[in-house]
Amino acid sequence: QLQASGGGLVQTGGSLRLSCAASGRTFSSYCMGWFRQAPGKEREFVAFISRSGGRTYYADSVKGRVFISRDNAKGTAYLQMNSLKPEDAAVYYCAADRGIDVPRTTATEYDYWGQGTQVTVSS
Repeated sequence: QLQASGGGLVQTGGSLRLSCAASGRTFSSYCMGWFRQAPGKEREFVAFISRSGGRTYYADSVKGRVFISRDNAKGTAYLQMNSLKPEDAAVYYCAADRGIDVPRTTATEYDYWGQGTQVTVSS
């Protein structure tokens, strides 16, 4: 089970840190991803992190502003979002998968999903 949290309302240019806490499984066995979905749009990839945390991958739209990390001892993945823009507003979802440990950018490549946390960016 994945539990996403940390969303909220922030002004343009502000920062948020999202968390995704895992329970019931060996967290370090899963690569993790973050996705987002704005109203009327498809769910889109944001960031990926490998099992050990040694490899990350980002969507071009967030590269340099958003950073994914994980703490396997705590069973938690994080998404640090800086310099937020109105177009970053969406429901953010974390996802996990036990497959091969390479970047995955499509939602169908992940087996487990959190419930989503809302990020709102005011202009």
